[in-house]
Amino acid sequence: MGNLVGSNRSGTQRLFYDRPAETWLEALPLGNGRIGAMCFGGIGRDRIGLNDETLWSGSPETARSLSTPLGATGADAVQAVRDALRAGDIRRAHELARGFHSGYSQAYLPLGDLLLEVRVAGATPAAADSEQYRRELDLDAAMATAEFEIGGVWVRQEVFVSAPDGVLVHRMTASEPVLALTCRLASQLPSRPYAVENGLGLLLQAPADVAPPHRDVPQPIRYSDDEDRGMAAAIALRTTTDGEISASGSELAVEGATEISLILSTATGYDGPFTAPARTAEECWFAADQTVLAALEREYDELVTDHHRDHRRLFRRASLELAGLAEHSELPTDVRVARAVDVEDPALAALIFNYGRYLMVASSRPGGLPTNLQGIWNNILRPPWSSNFTVNINTEMNYWPAETTNLSECHEPLLRYIDQLAQAGRRTARERYGCGGWTAHHNADAWCWTLPVEGDPRWSNWPMAGAWLVRHVWDHYEFTGDLEFLGESWRVLRGAAEFCLDWLVELPDGSLGTAPSTSPENDYIADDGLPASVTRSATMDLALTSDLFQRVEQAAVLLDVVDPLVAELSTARKRLPEPPIGAQGQLQEWAADLPEEDPHHRHMSHLVGLHPGDAITTDGTPVLAAAAARTLDLRGDEATGWSLAWKINLRARLRDAAAAHRLVRAFLRPADDTATGRPGSGAGVYPNLFCAHPPFQIDGNFGATAGIAEMLLQSHTGEIELLPALPAEWPSGRVTGLRARGGVTVDIAWTPSGVEAVLTADRDQERVVRRGGDRMPVRLTAGVGHRVSSS
Repeated sequence: MGNLVGSNRSGTQRLFYDRPAETWLEALPLGNGRIGAMCFGGIGRDRIGLNDETLWSGSPETARSLSTPLGATGADAVQAVRDALRAGDIRRAHELARGFHSGYSQAYLPLGDLLLEVRVAGATPAAADSEQYRRELDLDAAMATAEFEIGGVWVRQEVFVSAPDGVLVHRMTASEPVLALTCRLASQLPSRPYAVENGLGLLLQAPADVAPPHRDVPQPIRYSDDEDRGMAAAIALRTTTDGEISASGSELAVEGATEISLILSTATGYDGPFTAPARTAEECWFAADQTVLAALEREYDELVTDHHRDHRRLFRRASLELAGLAEHSELPTDVRVARAVDVEDPALAALIFNYGRYLMVASSRPGGLPTNLQGIWNNILRPPWSSNFTVNINTEMNYWPAETTNLSECHEPLLRYIDQLAQAGRRTARERYGCGGWTAHHNADAWCWTLPVEGDPRWSNWPMAGAWLVRHVWDHYEFTGDLEFLGESWRVLRGAAEFCLDWLVELPDGSLGTAPSTSPENDYIADDGLPASVTRSATMDLALTSDLFQRVEQAAVLLDVVDPLVAELSTARKRLPEPPIGAQGQLQEWAADLPEEDPHHRHMSHLVGLHPGDAITTDGTPVLAAAAARTLDLRGDEATGWSLAWKINLRARLRDAAAAHRLVRAFLRPADDTATGRPGSGAGVYPNLFCAHPPFQIDGNFGATAGIAEMLLQSHTGEIELLPALPAEWPSGRVTGLRARGGVTVDIAWTPSGVEAVLTADRDQERVVRRGGDRMPVRLTAGVGHRVSSS
């Protein structure tokens, strides 16, 4: 079964186009975890958009200045909301709930642009002058290229962002010594050039405060004052070439070259979430320039070789190939996506799987910040939803593929950030609610904002982010078996559980529930006929709480921890009711069977126990699984991009291959306005395959990768299940490097005649491998591949 009929790795490992990018959502993303770049591949004029993952507005002082609540807080204020709910006064409960609100989180900012003017034989070429143009992103090489012919001269551009050397490298070559290049650095932020021999410098100042675009405030972008300062930042660039160099304060020019290499790095004043940025712009430039100078000491071939080795060490751990027509892979990617609306293209699904893993390697590296709503790529000064960490689904979804697709190290930024968020969230739990432990709400940022933001209770009054985020801690342990990590995380797990235990109230029937409670971003219709969100015991609350208590109990046993809180959690968990089933056979979103204000709402919060949780399974809880399926049927397939991705995961967990495949097809539809070819307003993917919420949000890319992984391998029940939701439209394929819980790497190849898998365990263990209704007990020896077959 070694040969995959019809496979074409170029169709699943490359994005390519026959014209330069005209818009940001056509440009190609590169990154080393810290530096993000968007490559346009222009012919005469070119642009590379630049980001630094640590460049955010604000500071710890900004967060403090925005933290004043709008009304009463503390245990008595919580009780007042509960009393209003008990009395049936929903409108008073809503108004009281707003009192807990404060300000808003800060924004992830664009750093700047590297702007290039290219001349060949003394002239600036236009697109009409070029022949045989090709622009490409090679996922395996993590390199963007553009090449074309002008008047018999071949020109090639190569761009990559190296993690080992900490630099962006831009190299242009020509077949004759007639290449000229003028470059400059620009930014939307206040900036000034910095004179550099054989290079450029740009010194930048970030705002002290940026309001989200949905907030109408008199001064939405505010720069520093004496007490509340934004951070400084800088870009450093130098060049090597066989041509002649000239540099002014703001421009760098090269003439008569066959080869030009630009080396660029960035630095900011960010020094962690709890420290005010103190570095000056000049100090930032010096740090960035030292990185550039170190890279300049190395040959280009050395830089690119180390970059490839570092990237492939992660990226090549897993890969998906699906058989398809070779002619599809020969189409430009945007054309291919448009054609796939009507024509089945399995290899395009494989490409989006591999692309999601590529984006994770590019945007999330150990030691850095977690990926935000746009990964690390943003070109807007007031980006949608501040391009922050939206932790009521989106940040969690960003990391769903980390463990399953063999990128455990890329999970580290989120796991470390959760620890920092827990530190900040203790004060929020105590001061806002009079509770122990720690909490966070639906927005967070580089300064560990944990408060409920000012706005509507349906998104603001949701203190369950801690309970959901720590599920990532448990997942990391389950996939790796790292007891030392679990021990280091005990305090964070315990603190999240302590808050949830304090947050529970006894209900009239003797069960425990949450009050006040909301189901993120959705409303029900209250008795007065108007939308409302505040209630008691939203299904998501109880699902997260039950899951958290169970994980803390398990962790205590594994770590041999004796803690009286654990017994309290065990007792409380038994008093949490099962998810209720409504009159339509659906899993209810709220404790009562309330009519939804939007029956097709994008959030699937009440199904969190199905995925990413594991409390609902088709074998273990078939009645609840059927109710979850009914919920999905009632909600329908139409949704925003990230919601489609979540639904892929949910349908895969239900082993509904046809529905999961239908959703993959929906996710891969073009988000463009077909009349103009420009990015439009529909869900799907943009020309560069970024997910359209709309607008662009990267969580859908990561969620789709995770969903396809769930279609091919599941292990949440303890068994290792091969191809649990394989659609008929993918009759042949091969996936390598998927990970099962317990530390098992799984390679699977299949054709219509059978399935063959190789399982390699990190440690000796006995497992059950499942394929359809067949279950095969296997004994796995550490480091030894165990082959299983099924016809």
